[in-house]
Amino acid sequence: MSILPRRVGLVIVAGALATGVVACTPDPAPPASGDPAGTSLVIGVAHEPKSLDPAAGYALYGAAKIFDGLVEHTPSGTVRPALAAVLPEPSADGRSWTVRLRDDVSFTDGAALDAAAVAAVYRRVIDPGSDLRSRFWMVDKVNVVDPRTVRFDLTQPYAGFLDLLVMGIPAPTSTATKPIGTGPYQLVDWQSGARLTLTANKAYYGGRPAITNVTIEFIQEDESRAERMRDGKLDGVELPARLTQEFRQANGLTVVEQRSADVRAVAFDDKGVTADPAVRLALNLAVDRQQIVDEALVGKGTPLSLPVPPVLAEFIEPGAHIDHDLARAKSVLDAAGWVPGADGIRVKAGERAEFTLAYSMSDVIDRELASALTKAAAALGIKATADPAAKGSPGLISYGDPFDPDAALFPLLHPAGGEAAAALDAARATTDPAQRAVAFRALQRAYATTPTMVVLAVPTHTYVLRDNWTGYTSVVDATGADYTWGPWWNLQAWTPN
Repeated sequence: MSILPRRVGLVIVAGALATGVVACTPDPAPPASGDPAGTSLVIGVAHEPKSLDPAAGYALYGAAKIFDGLVEHTPSGTVRPALAAVLPEPSADGRSWTVRLRDDVSFTDGAALDAAAVAAVYRRVIDPGSDLRSRFWMVDKVNVVDPRTVRFDLTQPYAGFLDLLVMGIPAPTSTATKPIGTGPYQLVDWQSGARLTLTANKAYYGGRPAITNVTIEFIQEDESRAERMRDGKLDGVELPARLTQEFRQANGLTVVEQRSADVRAVAFDDKGVTADPAVRLALNLAVDRQQIVDEALVGKGTPLSLPVPPVLAEFIEPGAHIDHDLARAKSVLDAAGWVPGADGIRVKAGERAEFTLAYSMSDVIDRELASALTKAAAALGIKATADPAAKGSPGLISYGDPFDPDAALFPLLHPAGGEAAAALDAARATTDPAQRAVAFRALQRAYATTPTMVVLAVPTHTYVLRDNWTGYTSVVDATGADYTWGPWWNLQAWTPN
């Protein structure tokens, strides 16, 4: 049986600095913490975790800081053992994976890592009531073979199974608010809505981190994070590209840019005006995605009309796309019976072509994308009203997994059925790399003819970092940005200048 190999050099790209490097001084200003030794760091991010429980979705891509997974991602794009003693391998039929654990690892409460702790967290995620059950859909049973060995039995072989084993392993005594793991850091304090404080794990099996104190401030509004960075209150921050401009010539700071799988799209209801396939196709044709990248993303991003992010290049269908064609968009609506009314808004069987578009006011990119969509709709005779107070669909969403397209696309596109769903089923049914790529390319061809949402673009993720540390290594981001991933994915390896 052919098990899909890991991609090399695609997901994580090692380097001293990403693009967008700015001038720096030989004697950087003191860190935001005021610690001249540089052993303390203050980070500003938009998203606060709802829980610090891996089984509730905390740090899906690994690098959890508090926890280690059985495996972890590497700068080359492969996975390597972490808590596993050696890289897990599948059985001959691909229906089970056996993991042998290291024997030199303890939780921060002093308890030794064992197979029972590993099995306990994975049994929680495969419980029918788990929020992560759909992510671990292929896992049937988790068995403790002996105190140092765990076996995962699958309902069928799954090519992306190793990517799921980055999930953090908590101690039996760990809770969502008082987590206990084996990671390079441990929780000191968590003030909900404000900040989270970590300290280095002195007994970490990988060596105590040189940065011993980390404060993460949760600041939802983009402009507020920029202000905190401007005032010298942060050592690193995630910001939309538009707000990084003022920092690009600042001494002592570096603006770094990371590719992402962060697809921005408009999701629709299965009722009302936007449930009509003609309206969905017309809106796709009316959107000028290159203009969106140039204006809304100030050139920092990639226009995209199909649902697979470009960073997963082996799965891209180069012959499928939805081009900007306003004339065709109007023809599609005309043919479907949507005719202009007296006020210019189209009407069909007494129903006006209008809807409310939900978006996040605190997100600068969301605001810009919402504006672009409403203008494109207006050119068609469709009235779209962007409302930050609205919830659900129609609304702007972001999704994307930098390692495996199935994890994000199956729950998003499969419910609509049709050829796209059939292609997703085919992708899950094979572990052959070539056949899996064929299935995802078929998905994109099917989607291009009957799109179920409006895919807009993939923003480049941009960060401002103080030049007081070395060790930064660029990664390909998922959707969103928090302190576990992004430029801080390998924070435990950073050292003060």
